[in-house]
Amino acid sequence: MTLLTTWPDSGPETALLRTFDPEEIGAALAPLGVAYEQWPVRDELAPGACPQAVLAAYADEVRALTAREGFRSVDVVSLHPDGSPDWADRARAAREKFLAEHTHEADDEVRFFVSGAGVFYLHVDGAVHAVYCEKGDLLGVPKGTTHWFDMGTRPSFTAIRFFHEEDGWIGTFTGSDIAARFPDFDTLRAGYTGVSV
Repeated sequence: MTLLTTWPDSGPETALLRTFDPEEIGAALAPLGVAYEQWPVRDELAPGACPQAVLAAYADEVRALTAREGFRSVDVVSLHPDGSPDWADRARAAREKFLAEHTHEADDEVRFFVSGAGVFYLHVDGAVHAVYCEKGDLLGVPKGTTHWFDMGTRPSFTAIRFFHEEDGWIGTFTGSDIAARFPDFDTLRAGYTGVSV
């Protein structure tokens, strides 16, 4: 279930909004130009399903969104604990790439969560909106929106990515340390599920 928490960008001491309600989440994100949808979950897919199986399972939804939005490429990104000796280092490096505040000048950032979870933090108009996404959630962050993404210290997710540009993910980093001042994925997850990561 999606969780939206909004704070003033001065700090997370007081939440301006905290909701699990999909309609309220959509209504709060729409003025920011952020697309939010929930797609049917295909529980038959294993968390580590291959990209071809993921795209086949969601072929109708992918086709409809691609036609509507004019996406030129679609792929699947997946990161799950695999027991390999270098997994912790790979997970740490992947997390750090997205954890600093940045924008995308050439393309939107559109992700559908097939499994697992992640948090998009949108820094817009003096507020930080943390959108905790789980399987079934689609989020579209418009190009130029200042944001960051946290997958936690033990990442476990599969997502479908949509691109208008063939170059894919290109971030322009702001140099701000704002991400360090707000609750991270693990903190939000613990408050959401009652279970520490």
